[in-house]
Amino acid sequence: MAEDWTDVPQRDGRGRGHVPVLYQEAIDFLAVQRGGSYYDATTGLAGHSFAIAKLLGAQGRLIGADKDPAALAIAREKLVGPDWPTIELRHGSFAEIVNEQPAASLDGILADLGVSSLQLDSPERGFSFQAAGPLDMRMNPQAGPTAEQVVNHISERELADVIYEFGEERRSRRIARAIVRSRPIRSTAHLAEIISAAARSMKSERIHPATRTFQALRIFVNHELDDLQALLEAAPRVLKPGGRIVIISFHSLEDRIVKDAFREGAKQGHYHLLTKKPVTAGEEEIDRNPRSRSAKLRAAEKLG
Repeated sequence: MAEDWTDVPQRDGRGRGHVPVLYQEAIDFLAVQRGGSYYDATTGLAGHSFAIAKLLGAQGRLIGADKDPAALAIAREKLVGPDWPTIELRHGSFAEIVNEQPAASLDGILADLGVSSLQLDSPERGFSFQAAGPLDMRMNPQAGPTAEQVVNHISERELADVIYEFGEERRSRRIARAIVRSRPIRSTAHLAEIISAAARSMKSERIHPATRTFQALRIFVNHELDDLQALLEAAPRVLKPGGRIVIISFHSLEDRIVKDAFREGAKQGHYHLLTKKPVTAGEEEIDRNPRSRSAKLRAAEKLG
């Protein structure tokens, strides 16, 4: 019987409770081997890392990566305890860090994609239109262009392409035109207002009209799909025979990439698929955390 890790203390930078989406399922599919070597590609607030570390023991090794230095600072405070493995926390893209690992060196890889609660609930980070804040959206606030630079400086055609490709937003041209006409745009509230006005004919839809555009800008700013592709390409090389890879995604673009990579890996003899269909959150978890509604978990095991 799997151990229940839901009582592991999880706190974000403001002291609020936090349990990762599909937490128990992710740890179960990862099947952590005591003394093994594991890579948490999206350490975040160290929810999964904490459980992995407890299972690894003193002979184990855990590498944790995150673009967000604030998240890593919190993780460092959490990842201490008796009989603790060797822990290496790395600041940077999980795609770059996984490619630095030797061949057949990891017993498992875990990636919980998307925005963490620390980022989403901090208006000053600019990820959400729920509260006014600067248009930043960078997971690594120390590098790269901000969302403000993107919406104010790229061409209308390129902006429409970004919104359509990464947000799957069919009104991308109309929204891009409205954004360009309203420049300069400095805040999340201003951008959300512009998008809502441009998309006013669709007010009956279930999600806020700015949701897809904000998603598109965040993905573009942080190179999220490129990083995911690179991680999936590196995984068969760095995993040991019998090693497992577990990916939790939150929108169809990510899930499609993971599904296709796993199926192609199985076809080439690299993987045994552990999930024929994605694992999703149950009603109880969705009631407790509405963000889990869109989560999909896929897992595979490296063949010898």
